[in-house]
Amino acid sequence: MKYKQIRSKKIYEEVAEALKSLIESGELQPGDRLDSVERLAQQFDVGRSAIREALSALRAMGLVDIRHGEGTFVKTFNRVSLTIPVSSPLLKNPKDIQELLEVRKILEVGSARSAATGWEVKDLKEMEKALKQMNINMDDEKLGEEADWQFHLAIARATHNEMLQNLLNGAKDLTIQTMLETRRIWLYSEKVRAERLYEEHYRIFEAIQERDASLASQLMFEHLESVERIITDFYQNQQK
Repeated sequence: MKYKQIRSKKIYEEVAEALKSLIESGELQPGDRLDSVERLAQQFDVGRSAIREALSALRAMGLVDIRHGEGTFVKTFNRVSLTIPVSSPLLKNPKDIQELLEVRKILEVGSARSAATGWEVKDLKEMEKALKQMNINMDDEKLGEEADWQFHLAIARATHNEMLQNLLNGAKDLTIQTMLETRRIWLYSEKVRAERLYEEHYRIFEAIQERDASLASQLMFEHLESVERIITDFYQNQQK
């Protein structure tokens, strides 16, 4: 039987959520200066390192500006985009997003189908290894994204089609950018928990393992459709 891991929020995440709520409610206004790290640590009754991590997370979301020697200030923000700033040039162009995801569907839906009929034991072990890393690093954007890419690459390898692997590798940089941004959007917007992202991949793995080519390709298609919806919705909100 497969059980889900029970995860509790880290201290810095709770602090970040508390400060984010104050910003969303308007209690903290754009331009307001936050208390010092030492003062915040006392108020939240946590260590200074937790405060620093929380402030870094808020900065990544585009909610605060940390000015060395001056302090941390609440930034002016668009209320519909209280998630994260668009950091990848790719995500600023919806046409590029759609074209990349179309390429991924063409390559990876077929890859899942082919992998389900042609995998060898070593291929499944590579997929399991990537899934394990994805689960362990669920709260780490960079490591989680790398494990995500390795899982998709392991599926391509399981097809034993070198041309297909080369084609997928050709889109590696843009694909990894998309994976990273998707993970950041999902985690910070709370539209989807990281556990769901892991579960989508695990279901694809199970279908491949069962040699159910039809289900494997269907689940891969649904996963990429979900990625497309999240990124497209986020882009549209950024334009409002």
